[in-house]
Amino acid sequence: MAGGVITTGSNPKLLWPGLKEVFGISYNEHPKTYPSLFTEVPSDKNYEEYVGYAGLGLAQVKGQGQSLAYDSMQQGFTTRLTNVTYGLGYICTEEEIEDNLYPKIARGRTRALAFSMLQAKEQNLALIYNRAFNTTYVGGDNSCLCTTSHANVSGGTYANTPSTASDLSEVALEDALIAIAGFQDDKGLYINVQAKRLIVSRQDFYNAIRILHSTYQSATANNDINAIKYEGMLPEGVTQSVYLTAPHAWFVRTDCGGDGYGMVYQNRKAVDFRQDNDFDTRNMKASAVERYTGGWDNPRGLWGVNGP
Repeated sequence: MAGGVITTGSNPKLLWPGLKEVFGISYNEHPKTYPSLFTEVPSDKNYEEYVGYAGLGLAQVKGQGQSLAYDSMQQGFTTRLTNVTYGLGYICTEEEIEDNLYPKIARGRTRALAFSMLQAKEQNLALIYNRAFNTTYVGGDNSCLCTTSHANVSGGTYANTPSTASDLSEVALEDALIAIAGFQDDKGLYINVQAKRLIVSRQDFYNAIRILHSTYQSATANNDINAIKYEGMLPEGVTQSVYLTAPHAWFVRTDCGGDGYGMVYQNRKAVDFRQDNDFDTRNMKASAVERYTGGWDNPRGLWGVNGP
């Protein structure tokens, strides 16, 4: 990353009138993606901990004159999310500010700083999805975000990814919704987890639109209805994230059945823009800082497929 102080020598063309246009300092931004990928959770500490809990199991037959069966409830896996500070700034000399003939540049620097901060947040949070199948990055149960072997506190495992990955299709999406409908808690009781949103890369976006919005079955000659659309199985629709790096990985966010946040964006401090002048050099300093992190508590908040 280029550093140093912005001087008159950094922008010699800006000291002389007659430039037709100055470009490249700011561009149109993509709509914010991270609010669709995470549930925002406020934080007021250095880190926050999210603790799972295993409830009671299935009721048992009680014979006449016999004692009831008793079950235990116990603490599950703990996930700790530690907030991280991100910041950026720039410095301009007094002379550069005085001699710069193009106010657009001064305004554009502030917009560019805001753009950099937002891009950092989008890319940092998207890393959680991009690393969803990477066993180097694990959660409270010591497993990656999407795996076939998440551990239950009371024993056994569960999956939030298929055993055989496939590219996004109507059939593959239906299989995902069927699997989500069969989610169980740590004691093997069926829980009502609802699919909410489909998340795809830019490469799969138009495929996703056809699958979700076709009146009849997509990419077939069948005269059968599109069951996903007919039943409104994904009420929040589809989100395209240009920050997903695997072109054929796709995800379904769920409501976790009312238990846990699922995908967590932990907001410790909103972005704070400041401007000041250095006493000795009279340089102008502008900076921005914010503090946050991302992760997950209940892996049932996401169904992910690492499409080949």
